[in-house]
Amino acid sequence: MIEIINLKDEPENLATLASWHQQEWSCFNPGESIEDRILRMQTFLNKDFIPSTFIAKDNGLSGSAAIVSQDMETHPKLTPWLASVYVPPEKRGHGIGSKLVLHVMAQAKQEGISTLYLFTPDKQDFYLNLGWSTKSVEQYRNHDVTIMQAELDKL
Repeated sequence: MIEIINLKDEPENLATLASWHQQEWSCFNPGESIEDRILRMQTFLNKDFIPSTFIAKDNGLSGSAAIVSQDMETHPKLTPWLASVYVPPEKRGHGIGSKLVLHVMAQAKQEGISTLYLFTPDKQDFYLNLGWSTKSVEQYRNHDVTIMQAELDKL
């Protein structure tokens, strides 16, 4: 049974998440060390909704999804963003990522947020199947990415 909780309630998982995220997305943060990432992620351990990270637990840590105020400095007017959706390869294909995304979307709607944004280099279909739509396709930090949005008041 998958349980989704706030990382602030189990901060001992932060280093593992930071390592996963560094391996997966360091290309979008050149020059950022694992120590830098850990320091940045420690801001997610406060009482505020934004930023926060939710983790999936199912016989151990099984994934993450975050909500942040800004994820692309090239689009400062777009806020907030779904970010850091990650499930380790050995746990993929079991609905964990979908549960995490839908959880963050529900939490954001409950907080009065009407629109969420994200960018992805390669998971467009995954998000389209969860009700997201394509806003634009562009280059970001030398990568082709798709910016997507979810209208939470329509869910």
